[in-house]
Amino acid sequence: MYLWAALTLGFLSSFHCIGMCGPIALALPLDRSSKASAAAGTLLYNFGRMLTYSVLGLFMGFIGQGAAFAGYQNILSIVLGSIVLLFLLIPRLPAMLQPAGMQRFIGRLKEPIRKLFGVHSMRSLLLIGVLNGLLPCGMVYLGIAGAVATGSAVKGSLFMAAFGLGTLPAMALISLAKNYINVRFRDTIRKMVPVMVGAMAVLLIMRGLNLGIPYISPKIVKTEAGCVTHSCCHKK
Repeated sequence: MYLWAALTLGFLSSFHCIGMCGPIALALPLDRSSKASAAAGTLLYNFGRMLTYSVLGLFMGFIGQGAAFAGYQNILSIVLGSIVLLFLLIPRLPAMLQPAGMQRFIGRLKEPIRKLFGVHSMRSLLLIGVLNGLLPCGMVYLGIAGAVATGSAVKGSLFMAAFGLGTLPAMALISLAKNYINVRFRDTIRKMVPVMVGAMAVLLIMRGLNLGIPYISPKIVKTEAGCVTHSCCHKK
């Protein structure tokens, strides 16, 4: 279920990504001598993004796993959901809270990406994707929040991989999208993004409230041995 949520989030986010990362995707140093080589290069670039997302998900999921072991998973989930909801209600808040050194980091990150655009090779396309995955993006931050909430390093990595996979269709076919997806459809999808963000924020909060709803808000209790059990599980 969490993978479907990640895929859906990624797909809806991809229309936001077209505006943010579209210029990079359109300017990729692809080998256009054949459709096959251009397609392979595009897929490799997107694989690089997904690889970075997976690694980020692994680390953030590990943080969530540590919180789960410490018994703070519920609190962490509520805090994350509240932050996401706050960012949705106050869109300028992320920029206002941005660390002082963030712009410097972005500048240093863009320089190697710019140099790689001058190199026509599969390796450069992969590296552009890997570095592109590190560029600040509100939708990626939302995905990371979901990865933390999984409470598992492995699930966190899979969540972010699925998120990246969800962005693949629109990003890989960006040059074709303008021919097959009209403006009204793109606007409709963009309007759905805040709804999806709000829904995920509510789900994160509900997950931490221990409501006893299987998969959505499972009841988490500590046993005498210090283990965590869920209400959706059955004792043998």
